[in-house]
Amino acid sequence: MTSTTPPKAGRRARLSQIRATLGATAKADPKFLPIVVGSGLAVFALFILVGVLIEQSLIFGILGLVTGVMVAVALAGRRATNGMFAQIEGQPGAAFAVVSSMRGDFRATQAVELTRNMDLVHRVVGRPGVILIAEGSGGRPRELIATHARKVRRVIGDRPIYDVVVGDEEGQVPLRKLQAHLMKLPRNLKPVEVNELEKRLKAIGGPNMPIPKGPLPKSGRVQRGKIR
Repeated sequence: MTSTTPPKAGRRARLSQIRATLGATAKADPKFLPIVVGSGLAVFALFILVGVLIEQSLIFGILGLVTGVMVAVALAGRRATNGMFAQIEGQPGAAFAVVSSMRGDFRATQAVELTRNMDLVHRVVGRPGVILIAEGSGGRPRELIATHARKVRRVIGDRPIYDVVVGDEEGQVPLRKLQAHLMKLPRNLKPVEVNELEKRLKAIGGPNMPIPKGPLPKSGRVQRGKIR
């Protein structure tokens, strides 16, 4: 599948998303800027000190500047990620938000199955095959996965299907580890096969109701009669 988004437009959109994420993190976390900027300056100062002591100020000044920026960027990314998880953890739709932000060829469809109590199953198509990711409590997530897996199997034949229940109980995958878990799955399909699989699965669709993208309010419930 050929993307119609120009590369420059894609880069601008990604930079805009990064700025928005960092801005939101700075507002929510008062320690964000002091820690990030302070750490970068501390690394820079350390390199300058070493450079002065060994009479290589210019070289170590340049190395310190580059290293300090790298440390600041790494800390900013990690703290922003932790802040994102803290804001969305426990909310229905959080798993979809995490998968949607992943790099790589993971194509997520939100809430292909759900209950009135906001137990959800999201369908992901990628190189591993089809991944069904459930959120909820009790045994309902597993039941929803089984329901949708039967629909998927009729369409995709013997292609691989993986299931994940997000949570902190035994046998579940914590939200913070979801990306790493998905990245470890084997790459069973070629890109052209992923495209074909996605086209087939569009016929299944999902609940016949509008659902906002990303995490939903914890108090949200689906009214009776609005689930297909």
